[in-house]
Amino acid sequence: MVGGRALLSLLVSALLVQIRASDPLLYEPFDEDFEGRWVVSGKGEYQGAWKYAKSDGHEDYGLLVSEKAKKYAIIKELDQPVTLKDGTVVLQFEVRLQNGLECGGAYLKYIRPQDAGWDAREFDNETPYTIMFGPDKCGSTNKVHFILKHKNPKTGKYVEHHLKSPPSVPYDKLSHIYTAILKPNNEVRILIDGEEKKKANFLSADDFEPALIPSKTIPDPDDKKPEDWDERAKIPDPDAVKPDDWDEDAPMEIEDKEAIKPEGWLDDEPEEIDDPEATKPEDWDDEEDGEWEAPKIDNPKCEEAPGCGEWKRPMKQNPAYKGKWHAPLIDNPNYKGIWKPQEIPNPEYFELDKPDFDPIAAIGIEIWTMQDGILFDNILIADDEKVATSILEKTWKPKYEVEKEKEKAEEAAAGTDGLSDFQKKIFDVLYKIADVPFLAPYKSKIIDVIEKGEQQPNMTIGILVSVAVVFVTVLFRILFGGKKPVQAPVKPAAEAKKLKATETDDAGSSGDKEEKEGDTEEKEDDKDETAAPRRRSRREA
Repeated sequence: MVGGRALLSLLVSALLVQIRASDPLLYEPFDEDFEGRWVVSGKGEYQGAWKYAKSDGHEDYGLLVSEKAKKYAIIKELDQPVTLKDGTVVLQFEVRLQNGLECGGAYLKYIRPQDAGWDAREFDNETPYTIMFGPDKCGSTNKVHFILKHKNPKTGKYVEHHLKSPPSVPYDKLSHIYTAILKPNNEVRILIDGEEKKKANFLSADDFEPALIPSKTIPDPDDKKPEDWDERAKIPDPDAVKPDDWDEDAPMEIEDKEAIKPEGWLDDEPEEIDDPEATKPEDWDDEEDGEWEAPKIDNPKCEEAPGCGEWKRPMKQNPAYKGKWHAPLIDNPNYKGIWKPQEIPNPEYFELDKPDFDPIAAIGIEIWTMQDGILFDNILIADDEKVATSILEKTWKPKYEVEKEKEKAEEAAAGTDGLSDFQKKIFDVLYKIADVPFLAPYKSKIIDVIEKGEQQPNMTIGILVSVAVVFVTVLFRILFGGKKPVQAPVKPAAEAKKLKATETDDAGSSGDKEEKEGDTEEKEDDKDETAAPRRRSRREA
């Protein structure tokens, strides 16, 4: 009898433990108005109005960012702080960018315990947090942040550690659910819509920047390079002598003495003449606008002749040209290598088996955004992955499937197919390529091209080729350096006139070529200005 009671007690205890394990530590489904449970920041800079609103096309409610170009801040304090040091912890929430996201954040801050007497209405950008997690997009930034604020036990200072190469933000206006799973083995997994996008280790220097554990040594800030330290690997040969026949004054080009003026060359005809059909505008005021001059056109007589104007012999490369003489380089006998300060023990170094997470005492949303229509829903903290998966299946998935079907119907009606799964993967890869360090000077332009491609799926191949060309070009420059200018071949006299305009346009422009590539509007403007003559403006007169 006693044994039976003990067994029954054990079963009841196990059942209670199981029930408790299946309960979330925090779950905010916004089934009712947030007022009274969430506190809006009382700081004056946060003028954005939060609203309790339906998700477009659903009967499901959420917390809505209702105005454009505003700062928002709102916080919910937990009944009990959640510890992150023991076992698995799952952070999950749903966001729908109903009007897209061009520039703004849609992330959550998991706030650590504050000092005694702290008022939730004081919540702002400076409020200390433990983890920041969620979408952020503006300009070249397109990432799902995961940032850990960790306290250095040696200095007592908190340091932000950013996840390297985080996943990009989904481009569409559908509901998406973001999940971060923190495991007891120091692993963190980032999921979007239940699909793993990133796996990292908190203690790995390859996964977080800066690394959670500082380096053991650092360069000595007081170490100075010796005055006699020679870093030159090569030096001019001091014994070299300029050859006697080396003429530094010889010009690079000389006249081609063998050139002959083509027959029919019109020496007395100008290359351009006044347009005989041009007339002075009726509203032209000589006093205000200056003396009117007819615009110039190409001389039609020159089109039939080999050329017009004074004939000059073309230039050719001087076979005697050698340029300025320089002594050849030899190995420097005094070369000591590139100087580096000596390494000393890092006073901030510490060893760690597991991150020393601060507890989560509140959840806050503190963002600045240019878009409205951002809807937060189903905010969850759990200690069981199954709980997060269950909520995803019951709340997010049905909405997403409805939204996806509606999107497909709208695309079909508009005659477009949207982005296929294959195209999405391509754009995900392209966003990662844009983050490659040596492409940093071109990152904003690459992001612009990728975003245009997402809006116009039929451009996917073109976008892929464009980014590949930029990648290969920059890589080639890094590996092989810049090219030397190539001397133009000498042109026959008859071709000199035809190429004159091209040479004029090209002169002085090669340095700006990279900046002007892709700038369609400027190129079109330039074409318009050179395509047809125009009267002088009053400003020019």
